[in-house]
Amino acid sequence: MILRRTNANKLKVVAVRLDPAIEHRLRLLASVTGRKQSVFLQQIIDDGLGAIEEAHLPPQMLAQIQAGQLPPVPGEEPAAEAAPDLFDTGPAAAI
Repeated sequence: MILRRTNANKLKVVAVRLDPAIEHRLRLLASVTGRKQSVFLQQIIDDGLGAIEEAHLPPQMLAQIQAGQLPPVPGEEPAAEAAPDLFDTGPAAAI
């Protein structure tokens, strides 16, 4: 089954500066396993984000997130229909 990405479920691009040793370890892991670096980064973020949220977010907001209801980011307006980004390959783009 091929998952078709829409504006609602499109993956977002985030730039992160890494220590050269960490970046090297990530490239090594990707090369040895034949997987993309982004697969491992996504897993690392998924695994660690929950622990950071528990330590830093108010209990009510944490409960919302754990219930699958993402509250709006303070100071940001809800996004309307997002414009295509530089990597958008059209409505038939599959990941």
